[in-house]
Amino acid sequence: MKKEFVVIGLGRFGGSIVKELVELGADVMAIDISAERVDEYASIATQAVTADTTDESALRSLGIRNFDHVVVAIGENIQASILTTLMLKEIGVERITVKAQSDYHAKVLQKIGADQVVHPERDMGIRIANNLLSNNILDYLELSDEYSIVEIRANEMLAGYTLIDLDIRAKYGVNIVAIKRGNQILVSPQAIEKIQLDDVLIVIGSDLDIHQFEKKALH
Repeated sequence: MKKEFVVIGLGRFGGSIVKELVELGADVMAIDISAERVDEYASIATQAVTADTTDESALRSLGIRNFDHVVVAIGENIQASILTTLMLKEIGVERITVKAQSDYHAKVLQKIGADQVVHPERDMGIRIANNLLSNNILDYLELSDEYSIVEIRANEMLAGYTLIDLDIRAKYGVNIVAIKRGNQILVSPQAIEKIQLDDVLIVIGSDLDIHQFEKKALH
């Protein structure tokens, strides 16, 4: 069965989620208070609806409880974001992901029961800053305040050595959980796997350990 999603708020963030979910084959109901934005997505989403999601009766009439996952991507109106999330919880929606504008907003959302809170602008800023600081770091995903997953391109300092030769876990406290090699992905690579130039190493660890690894092993 296809997964069914609702995306509330059709700004840049919400709109991009609608497009990507549809592209991936999901059914998506797109909702916004602006009829103009809804018209924009009428031919993209499975269903596009103009509604005020702070109105509980409006939400209930849309049958939102029957959807697998609701994404609240409301932009500047923090009050509307919080009220919508609260209504969705009261209706009994199974899973709710909400875009947060600030740390305070995120704390409120977590307290009222949001299953996942995302900070797209902050997270993208972190990823770009890490990419700018290092030629080797290709992508960066923050798991928590202290732990991350990064994609690191293997250079001549690592190429030709096996994982057991490099002993990265013991030396730096990070783990290589996968290696991307062209179109191939080696998940949980064996210790005897020899790293090739331009392999992309998927590394997980604390931010401190990752920076130490990137600083000492790749320069």
